[in-house]
Amino acid sequence: MKKSVTIKDVARETGVHVATVSRALSPNARALLSAEVVAKIRETANAMGYRPNRIAAGLRTRRTMTVGVMIPDITNTLFPPIVRGMEAALEPAGYASILVNTDNDPDREARLFDVLLQRGVDGIIDAAVTHMDPHLERISREVPIVTANRMVEGSGIPSVINDDAGGIRMMMQKLHDAGHRNIGHIAGPKDLSTGIQRREAFEAAAKGLDLKVSDTAMVVAERYNEDEGNRCALSALENSPDMTALLCANDRLAIGAVDAVASLGLKCPEDISVTGFNDIPFLDMIPPGLTTVQILQFDVGRIAAEILLKRMTEPDARVPETTIMPVSIIERNSIAPPRSGRGSKTRTARQSRKKTQG
Repeated sequence: MKKSVTIKDVARETGVHVATVSRALSPNARALLSAEVVAKIRETANAMGYRPNRIAAGLRTRRTMTVGVMIPDITNTLFPPIVRGMEAALEPAGYASILVNTDNDPDREARLFDVLLQRGVDGIIDAAVTHMDPHLERISREVPIVTANRMVEGSGIPSVINDDAGGIRMMMQKLHDAGHRNIGHIAGPKDLSTGIQRREAFEAAAKGLDLKVSDTAMVVAERYNEDEGNRCALSALENSPDMTALLCANDRLAIGAVDAVASLGLKCPEDISVTGFNDIPFLDMIPPGLTTVQILQFDVGRIAAEILLKRMTEPDARVPETTIMPVSIIERNSIAPPRSGRGSKTRTARQSRKKTQG
């Protein structure tokens, strides 16, 4: 068996001290050396086939150079760009990520927290956190934690979130400018900060525009997925026949809502305008093209990782408790001025649907 190349071998080949090689190969220490020295040592180490022994280094430093990344749904196309942003900050710093998927299951989340702690991760980025997570405070005393895309208000745990209130307010104004006065809302789950903040923002925006929203026009989804979007949209449309627009708390809910509109024999946007939130990939390829609030997915992940790196390497450093990322509106083709007589058309569709089901 071929003998592994050591730091001493690289030092001998480059003619520098072992400590210099160690610094050059460490992302956190190489700034102490000139760029030329670092480049020479790294090129020599690569040519010799040197690979750092992370286990041995971890025993010396009590660090594993790994970070746990928790996401709530691995099938949701929202999260790959966020994770990619995290890796863009973690990899240059010498950290590898361990990705775990909670499936939005609190029991599974608790087990995965323990798995990550058993693996000795140096920190955790949690994009799956619920609004009142019972595990987070305990775990934050063991390892640094930053939440991404979601937050636990009042926990003191740093979070990187989106301007949910601003995004909803802008979308409400856009629907209002298009002539809509009977606007419904499919809210996100009540145990997630995004669901809570976007619902509160919808209510505030409606009040600011002097719009009356009935209880039946606002339906809370149990999960962020297309089936829930379909269910909630059917409930809102059938119980509020004068509604002309549906503002949805995320894109997957909106996709389900567009499906529900079609199942009632209506068209989007001619009969019902529908909007989303997040701007997940491929929305422009799904007819009619969803108008949505765009979040900076990659940057949310990148900044969350940068804050975690600071907390891991400088425990006493001050970091912002909440970082709010800007959002913007992406206009496609799912908003149109309200059509007169929409209420009677919905009532007819509802009666026809009930007869078919009966």
